Amino acid sequence: MTVMNALRRTFVIDDSPYIGIFAVCTESLLLLPAHVPERLVGELEQALKVRVIKAYIAEMSIVGCLAAGNSKGFVVSQYALESEIEQIKNSAFEYGLDCEISRLPDSDKITAAGNVILANDHVALVHPELTDEAVKVVKDTLDVEVYRGRIAGLKTVGMAAVVTNRGVLAHKNASHSELEFLEEIFQLPVEIGSVNFGVPLIGAALLANTKGYAAGVETTGVELGRIEEALGF
Repeated sequence: MTVMNALRRTFVIDDSPYIGIFAVCTESLLLLPAHVPERLVGELEQALKVRVIKAYIAEMSIVGCLAAGNSKGFVVSQYALESEIEQIKNSAFEYGLDCEISRLPDSDKITAAGNVILANDHVALVHPELTDEAVKVVKDTLDVEVYRGRIAGLKTVGMAAVVTNRGVLAHKNASHSELEFLEEIFQLPVEIGSVNFGVPLIGAALLANTKGYAAGVETTGVELGRIEEALGF
């Protein structure tokens, strides 16, 4: 049995299999709600090979909906408190990491950064109606090329797929042209799949980087196999 297969790969957060709603994963960091128990912290650290920062965003536990990030930093909801941003920056600094954090512009009607930004360390796909000012925030904070688009016709691209520096797993109803566009902009292999026994909103129940992944507890063995194939494990 490989080390990868020996590790626990399915989880719940707040008794929910939709772990992507509550957490954000990058190559080095995992943002989790502040109240998550230490046992779960340790299990996710092992699965993803990251350091964990426990914090709320806008005083809410749905961190995965309100923040998106990569190795450069995070873009968060405009409602994130200054104290929360400072806590995340300070915690990252304690781990020896420089973490840039920016809010979406106050003028933007879109607030759920994690739902509308799909990013790895090089490229981001964002909600097609994100303003130019917001796109600049994403570009400058995450140091990526930014494109607007949809996946399976959905504007909430951060929930419709997961991307790492190795691959993309997208909503099972994504069109051929959408998949081609994902391949073109990310320059990575793209597969379709589902999580939590058929749910197509990949980002709602999958956390991943190039070192590991964690899926919602209802994700089947077949779905886990597709995740491993798509993301290069």
